[in-house]
Amino acid sequence: MSEPQDTQPPEGSTQRLPVLDKQETDNGNGLDRSESSGTSGPPPELEGKGGRVGRFWSARRVPAGIVALLLLGLAGLFLYDIVSVRAGRPGMGWRRELARQLAERPLDDTWVLVGAGIAAALGLWLLILALTPGLRDVLPMRRTHTDVRAGLHRDAAATALRDRAMEVAGVQSARVRVRRRRAKVRVVSHFRELDDVRTELDDVLADAVRGLGLSRPPSLSVRVRRPGRKG
Repeated sequence: MSEPQDTQPPEGSTQRLPVLDKQETDNGNGLDRSESSGTSGPPPELEGKGGRVGRFWSARRVPAGIVALLLLGLAGLFLYDIVSVRAGRPGMGWRRELARQLAERPLDDTWVLVGAGIAAALGLWLLILALTPGLRDVLPMRRTHTDVRAGLHRDAAATALRDRAMEVAGVQSARVRVRRRRAKVRVVSHFRELDDVRTELDDVLADAVRGLGLSRPPSLSVRVRRPGRKG
Protein backbone atom coordinates (compact mmCIF):
# COMPACT_ATOMS: atom_id res chain seq x y z
CA MET A 1 0.00 0.00 0.00
CA SER A 2 1.22 3.45 -0.88
CA GLU A 3 1.19 6.16 1.68
CA PRO A 4 -1.36 8.97 1.18
CA GLN A 5 0.18 12.06 -0.37
CA ASP A 6 0.05 15.31 1.54
CA THR A 7 -2.21 17.86 -0.27
CA GLN A 8 -0.88 20.88 1.58
CA PRO A 9 1.37 23.07 -0.60
CA PRO A 10 4.92 23.60 0.61
CA GLU A 11 5.59 26.71 2.59
CA GLY A 12 6.50 29.76 0.53
CA SER A 13 4.94 28.46 -2.68
CA THR A 14 2.07 30.08 -4.61
CA GLN A 15 -1.39 28.57 -4.91
CA ARG A 16 -4.13 29.26 -7.48
CA LEU A 17 -7.24 30.62 -5.74
CA PRO A 18 -10.74 29.54 -6.85
CA VAL A 19 -12.54 31.92 -9.18
CA LEU A 20 -16.04 33.09 -8.24
CA ASP A 21 -18.66 32.34 -10.81
CA LYS A 22 -20.85 35.22 -12.05
CA GLN A 23 -24.01 33.40 -10.95
CA GLU A 24 -22.62 32.96 -7.45
CA THR A 25 -21.85 36.67 -7.30
CA ASP A 26 -25.37 37.57 -8.43
CA ASN A 27 -26.88 35.23 -5.83
CA GLY A 28 -24.96 36.88 -3.03
CA ASN A 29 -22.47 34.02 -2.50
CA GLY A 30 -19.52 36.17 -3.51
CA LEU A 31 -18.32 39.70 -3.12
CA ASP A 32 -19.75 42.39 -5.33
CA ARG A 33 -17.39 43.71 -7.96
CA SER A 34 -17.41 47.21 -6.51
CA GLU A 35 -16.73 45.89 -3.02
CA SER A 36 -13.87 43.63 -4.13
CA SER A 37 -12.13 46.42 -6.01
CA GLY A 38 -12.43 48.78 -3.07
CA THR A 39 -13.56 51.69 -5.26
CA SER A 40 -16.76 53.70 -5.12
CA GLY A 41 -18.30 56.25 -7.45
CA PRO A 42 -21.28 57.02 -9.66
CA PRO A 43 -22.72 54.13 -11.68
CA PRO A 44 -21.39 53.87 -15.22
CA GLU A 45 -23.47 55.05 -18.15
CA LEU A 46 -24.90 52.68 -20.72
CA GLU A 47 -22.31 51.65 -23.28
CA GLY A 48 -22.81 52.88 -26.80
CA LYS A 49 -25.53 55.40 -25.93
CA GLY A 50 -23.71 57.73 -23.59
CA GLY A 51 -26.50 57.35 -21.07
CA ARG A 52 -28.73 59.71 -23.07
CA VAL A 53 -32.43 59.07 -23.35
CA GLY A 54 -35.34 60.76 -25.04
CA ARG A 55 -38.10 62.76 -23.43
CA PHE A 56 -40.95 61.17 -21.54
CA TRP A 57 -44.14 60.65 -23.54
CA SER A 58 -47.41 61.97 -22.19
CA ALA A 59 -50.39 59.67 -21.91
CA ARG A 60 -52.63 62.31 -23.59
CA ARG A 61 -55.65 61.04 -21.67
CA VAL A 62 -57.74 64.21 -21.97
CA PRO A 63 -57.40 64.71 -25.76
CA ALA A 64 -57.81 61.00 -26.40
CA GLY A 65 -60.90 60.87 -24.19
CA ILE A 66 -62.48 63.89 -25.92
CA VAL A 67 -61.85 62.46 -29.40
CA ALA A 68 -63.16 59.04 -28.36
CA LEU A 69 -66.37 60.54 -26.92
CA LEU A 70 -66.98 62.66 -30.01
CA LEU A 71 -66.43 59.75 -32.37
CA LEU A 72 -68.62 57.49 -30.24
CA GLY A 73 -71.46 60.03 -30.18
CA LEU A 74 -71.23 60.72 -33.92
CA ALA A 75 -71.11 57.02 -34.80
CA GLY A 76 -74.08 56.30 -32.53
CA LEU A 77 -76.10 59.12 -34.10
CA PHE A 78 -75.44 57.93 -37.65
CA LEU A 79 -76.15 54.33 -36.64
CA TYR A 80 -79.50 55.35 -35.16
CA ASP A 81 -80.38 57.26 -38.34
CA ILE A 82 -79.48 54.29 -40.56
CA VAL A 83 -81.56 51.91 -38.46
CA SER A 84 -84.46 54.39 -38.56
CA VAL A 85 -84.29 54.61 -42.37
CA ARG A 86 -84.08 50.81 -42.67
CA ALA A 87 -87.21 50.55 -40.52
CA GLY A 88 -89.17 52.66 -43.01
CA ARG A 89 -89.02 55.96 -41.17
CA PRO A 90 -87.68 59.18 -42.72
CA GLY A 91 -84.12 60.17 -41.97
CA MET A 92 -83.23 62.96 -39.62
CA GLY A 93 -83.85 66.45 -40.94
CA TRP A 94 -80.38 67.71 -40.14
CA ARG A 95 -78.76 64.92 -42.15
CA ARG A 96 -80.94 65.58 -45.20
CA GLU A 97 -80.27 69.30 -44.93
CA LEU A 98 -76.52 68.69 -44.57
CA ALA A 99 -76.49 66.42 -47.63
CA ARG A 100 -78.38 69.03 -49.64
CA GLN A 101 -76.07 71.85 -48.59
CA LEU A 102 -72.97 69.83 -49.47
CA ALA A 103 -74.44 68.98 -52.87
CA GLU A 104 -75.54 72.51 -53.78
CA ARG A 105 -72.90 74.81 -52.26
CA PRO A 106 -69.78 75.50 -54.38
CA LEU A 107 -66.33 74.76 -53.01
CA ASP A 108 -65.41 78.44 -52.81
CA ASP A 109 -68.35 79.23 -50.54
CA THR A 110 -67.43 81.05 -47.32
CA TRP A 111 -69.00 78.51 -44.97
CA VAL A 112 -67.40 75.62 -46.85
CA LEU A 113 -63.97 77.25 -46.49
CA VAL A 114 -64.57 77.97 -42.80
CA GLY A 115 -65.61 74.38 -42.14
CA ALA A 116 -62.62 73.04 -44.06
CA GLY A 117 -60.27 75.33 -42.12
CA ILE A 118 -61.68 74.17 -38.79
CA ALA A 119 -61.37 70.51 -39.81
CA ALA A 120 -57.78 71.04 -41.01
CA ALA A 121 -56.81 72.85 -37.80
CA LEU A 122 -58.34 70.09 -35.70
CA GLY A 123 -56.55 67.41 -37.69
CA LEU A 124 -53.23 69.26 -37.42
CA TRP A 125 -53.69 69.59 -33.65
CA LEU A 126 -54.33 65.85 -33.34
CA LEU A 127 -51.25 65.07 -35.45
CA ILE A 128 -49.07 67.31 -33.28
CA LEU A 129 -50.37 65.59 -30.15
CA ALA A 130 -49.69 62.18 -31.67
CA LEU A 131 -46.15 62.94 -32.88
CA THR A 132 -44.78 65.00 -29.97
CA PRO A 133 -43.83 63.47 -26.60
CA GLY A 134 -45.24 66.17 -24.32
CA LEU A 135 -44.34 66.38 -20.60
CA ARG A 136 -42.10 69.38 -21.27
CA ASP A 137 -41.73 70.05 -17.53
CA VAL A 138 -39.89 66.74 -16.95
CA LEU A 139 -36.20 66.69 -17.91
CA PRO A 140 -34.84 63.18 -18.64
CA MET A 141 -31.86 62.10 -16.56
CA ARG A 142 -28.87 59.99 -17.58
CA ARG A 143 -29.73 56.33 -17.90
CA THR A 144 -27.34 54.06 -16.02
CA HIS A 145 -29.54 50.92 -15.93
CA THR A 146 -31.51 49.49 -18.83
CA ASP A 147 -34.66 48.95 -16.76
CA VAL A 148 -34.67 52.28 -14.92
CA ARG A 149 -35.68 55.71 -16.28
CA ALA A 150 -35.65 58.85 -14.20
CA GLY A 151 -36.71 62.42 -14.76
CA LEU A 152 -36.31 65.71 -12.93
CA HIS A 153 -38.98 68.41 -12.87
CA ARG A 154 -37.90 71.83 -14.07
CA ASP A 155 -38.98 73.52 -10.86
CA ALA A 156 -36.88 71.10 -8.80
CA ALA A 157 -33.85 71.74 -11.02
CA ALA A 158 -34.38 75.50 -10.73
CA THR A 159 -34.63 75.24 -6.94
CA ALA A 160 -31.39 73.24 -6.75
CA LEU A 161 -29.53 75.77 -8.89
CA ARG A 162 -30.96 78.68 -6.92
CA ASP A 163 -29.82 77.14 -3.62
CA ARG A 164 -26.29 76.71 -4.99
CA ALA A 165 -26.26 80.30 -6.28
CA MET A 166 -27.29 81.65 -2.88
CA GLU A 167 -24.23 79.98 -1.33
CA VAL A 168 -21.91 82.30 -3.25
CA ALA A 169 -20.66 85.22 -1.21
CA GLY A 170 -22.14 88.52 -2.29
CA VAL A 171 -25.38 87.13 -3.70
CA GLN A 172 -28.43 88.87 -2.25
CA SER A 173 -31.14 87.18 -4.32
CA ALA A 174 -31.35 84.83 -7.28
CA ARG A 175 -33.99 83.85 -9.80
CA VAL A 176 -33.55 80.71 -11.91
CA ARG A 177 -35.61 79.61 -14.87
CA VAL A 178 -34.80 76.22 -16.39
CA ARG A 179 -35.77 75.34 -19.94
CA ARG A 180 -34.97 72.30 -22.03
CA ARG A 181 -31.74 73.73 -23.45
CA ARG A 182 -30.97 76.76 -21.31
CA ALA A 183 -30.98 77.73 -17.64
CA LYS A 184 -31.33 81.47 -17.06
CA VAL A 185 -29.93 82.75 -13.77
CA ARG A 186 -30.56 86.32 -12.66
CA VAL A 187 -28.60 87.37 -9.56
CA VAL A 188 -28.57 90.54 -7.47
CA SER A 189 -25.25 91.17 -5.69
CA HIS A 190 -25.01 93.75 -2.91
CA PHE A 191 -21.25 93.59 -2.32
CA ARG A 192 -18.08 92.28 -3.97
CA GLU A 193 -17.08 93.03 -7.53
CA LEU A 194 -19.61 91.87 -10.10
CA ASP A 195 -16.94 90.16 -12.18
CA ASP A 196 -15.76 88.12 -9.19
CA VAL A 197 -19.31 87.10 -8.34
CA ARG A 198 -19.99 86.18 -11.95
CA THR A 199 -16.83 84.07 -12.20
CA GLU A 200 -17.61 82.17 -9.00
CA LEU A 201 -21.24 81.69 -10.07
CA ASP A 202 -20.12 80.21 -13.39
CA ASP A 203 -17.98 77.61 -11.62
CA VAL A 204 -20.51 76.79 -8.91
CA LEU A 205 -23.49 76.54 -11.26
CA ALA A 206 -21.58 74.51 -13.84
CA ASP A 207 -20.77 71.99 -11.12
CA ALA A 208 -24.40 72.08 -9.96
CA VAL A 209 -25.70 71.37 -13.47
CA ARG A 210 -23.38 68.38 -13.78
CA GLY A 211 -24.61 67.16 -10.40
CA LEU A 212 -28.23 67.15 -11.60
CA GLY A 213 -27.45 64.10 -13.73
CA LEU A 214 -29.48 65.29 -16.72
CA SER A 215 -29.23 63.53 -20.06
CA ARG A 216 -28.85 66.85 -21.86
CA PRO A 217 -27.48 69.43 -19.43
CA PRO A 218 -28.81 72.91 -20.24
CA SER A 219 -26.43 75.72 -21.05
CA LEU A 220 -26.07 78.47 -18.46
CA SER A 221 -26.96 82.12 -18.92
CA VAL A 222 -25.87 84.09 -15.84
CA ARG A 223 -26.52 87.80 -15.31
CA VAL A 224 -25.37 89.70 -12.24
CA ARG A 225 -26.47 93.23 -11.33
CA ARG A 226 -26.61 95.63 -8.43
CA PRO A 227 -29.85 96.12 -6.48
CA GLY A 228 -31.94 99.05 -7.64
CA ARG A 229 -32.26 102.22 -5.63
CA LYS A 230 -35.21 102.41 -3.29
CA GLY A 231 -37.62 105.26 -3.76
